[in-house]
Amino acid sequence: MSTAKKLKLGLIGGGPGSFIGAIHLNGALMDGMFELVCGAFSSNPAKSKQRGEELMLDPARVYGDYDEMYEKESRLPEGQRMDVVAIVTPNNVHFDPTVKALKYGFHVALDKPMTLNYPQAKELYHIVNDAAPRFLLTHTYSGYPMIKQAKQMIADGEIGKVRKVYVEYPQGWLYKLLETENNKQAEWRTDPARNGLAGCMGDIGTHAFHMSEYITGEKVSHLCADLYIKIEGRPIDDDGVVLLRFENGASGVLMASQTDTGCENNLKVRVYGEKGGLEWEQELNNSLTVRFPGEPAEIYRAGTGYLGSLAQENTRTPAGHPEGYVEAFGNLYRNFARCIYADRAGETPKWEWEDYPGIEDGIRGMAFIEHVLASTKSDTKWTPFIVEK
Repeated sequence: MSTAKKLKLGLIGGGPGSFIGAIHLNGALMDGMFELVCGAFSSNPAKSKQRGEELMLDPARVYGDYDEMYEKESRLPEGQRMDVVAIVTPNNVHFDPTVKALKYGFHVALDKPMTLNYPQAKELYHIVNDAAPRFLLTHTYSGYPMIKQAKQMIADGEIGKVRKVYVEYPQGWLYKLLETENNKQAEWRTDPARNGLAGCMGDIGTHAFHMSEYITGEKVSHLCADLYIKIEGRPIDDDGVVLLRFENGASGVLMASQTDTGCENNLKVRVYGEKGGLEWEQELNNSLTVRFPGEPAEIYRAGTGYLGSLAQENTRTPAGHPEGYVEAFGNLYRNFARCIYADRAGETPKWEWEDYPGIEDGIRGMAFIEHVLASTKSDTKWTPFIVEK
């Protein structure tokens, strides 16, 4: 792998002032496996040009839209053209650029949730599975080392059969009608046409749902949901709670809100099994609390030698040196790149490298949104979780 050339990256979205675009780019570039070569950064050509200048790109490879980018990049000689495209646009501009990228043969890294709606997700599911390029869905929190550690400990049976799962995602940034104050992030995330029909549950609830299945290795079988609009005048939910049943008989509670005034971004996960329990929170992300009956609580720390292989593969610094959100993105992109390099070399990637979210996670996330919306409207409430493909 040391002789492999850098993967050439293109970016769709991430124009001037973009939050998530900058995070994706920093994560992708941090290990030297990618280099940014082109982009269609905004639907406004002038803003796209501005961002290209900020990133010091060749002006000829800063494009007015993604159709132009795909066409012109595909005509460049192999070794010069884009290999991977990162799509960091609002949700209504996920499906079409992903489908077209795969048809051109480009690998795709896509921000979550996967699509604007469930019908698109079902169609994309088959397109991805029939395509040769690899597909990454950036559920960021699965990139944290101590989440990897928790996943491996549960898979190894260290806490026994999972009985209970609590996952909560409190934010407070939408505690008022910020979308009326020229806040671009609030504008599109509260607009059903650009975000989809689920607001808070589509934006951060899907992260919580993914975490509940990823860390436990169990699949949700039924759910019971209530969504709320806490801020008058907002067209889609900004708060909600979901009860979960898992296929192994475990129960769960999922809470997500963007109106918890004063809260920042502290995703929390607690999993309890027959033998013990595990607890993690994003604002203290380098620690994993492990509990067993009759024993003092243990604190596992990132960067230490006693962690499992999943955590070790996704740890960058010695113990006591904080790693965080950007590094979690970097772990997803690094594992993605390692798998592409292995494919090119005709080798089988290490299983730890292939531990990144993909199309299965994407369609389950969109099914979650669909079932949460249905359950909220239903008098029956408990809704079987069926993933149609």
